[in-house]
Amino acid sequence: MKIFWIGIRVLFACLSLLLGGMLYSAHRTSLKTHRMKVKPSSTADEALTVFFISDVHRRKIPEKLLDKVRSQKKSVDLVIIGGDVAEKGVPLERVKTNVEKLATLGPVYYVWGNNDREIGEANVREIIASVGGTILDNISVRIPEHPDWIISGADDPSSGKTNLQNAVSFEEDYMYQLIAVHNPSLFDKIKQISKPDLLVGGHTHGGQIRFGPFGMQPRGNFKHDPSCARLISNGFGTTMVPLRFGAPPETHLITIQYEKRSGTSRYA
Repeated sequence: MKIFWIGIRVLFACLSLLLGGMLYSAHRTSLKTHRMKVKPSSTADEALTVFFISDVHRRKIPEKLLDKVRSQKKSVDLVIIGGDVAEKGVPLERVKTNVEKLATLGPVYYVWGNNDREIGEANVREIIASVGGTILDNISVRIPEHPDWIISGADDPSSGKTNLQNAVSFEEDYMYQLIAVHNPSLFDKIKQISKPDLLVGGHTHGGQIRFGPFGMQPRGNFKHDPSCARLISNGFGTTMVPLRFGAPPETHLITIQYEKRSGTSRYA
C-alpha cells in the first residue's frame, strides 16, 4: 500500500510539472525572423519588412515583444494582424490596447478570423479604424512606401463572406503581391487564381498541444517553392485551454529583399 501511495504522489508531481510547463509554454514571447528575395524593384531599393501576428485571442501584447521587434527594426513597413485578435469574453479595452501597441510598430493591416466577430463586428471595425488601420475585406490595396507591391486579404470562410476573386484582384499595375488570410486552407485555392509572392496565415495554432509529429494540426512553418513563399504561424495565443506543448507561440518578422543580380535565390 505504501508503494501505491508513493506511485500516486510521483504521478501527481509529474502531471503538475507537465501542466506547469504547458502553461509556461503558452505564455512565451517568441519572434521568428525570415528572409526572402524577389526580383529587382523598379521603385524601391530598401527591403520590405513585415511583422505578422495571428491568433492573439485572450493574451495581452507584452512590451518585451515590441522591444524584440524594435531591436531588429526600429519600424516596419507592415503590421499584419492575421485574424482572431479576440474571442468571446475578451474585454474590448484589452483588444484596443493590443491593437494600439501593435500600431506603434507600423501601419496595421487586418484580416478577419473565425472568432473576431464574437465581440461584435462593429467593435472590431472601430478599434482597427482608431489606429488608422486597414481591414482587408476581400480587397487589395497598394503598399504606400513600396508601390510595386499590393497587399490582399480575404474574409474568413466561417463568415460566409469570403470572395477570393475580389480579394486578389487589382485594377492597376503591380509587380509583387502579398496575400493574408486567417485560415491557410485557402492557400491552394488562392494559388489557382493568383500568383502571390508571399502567403501568410494562422488559425491552426500548430496543433497547440502536440507530441512530436503528432498533433491535431501541422506545426507552423515558413517554406517556399520556386513561385511563392508561405508562412503558417503557430499563433500567439491559445484557444479552448490556456496551454501549449510542442507548438510554442510565435510571431514573425519577414524581411523581403530585392535581388541585385539575376540568379540569386529568392528565399532564405
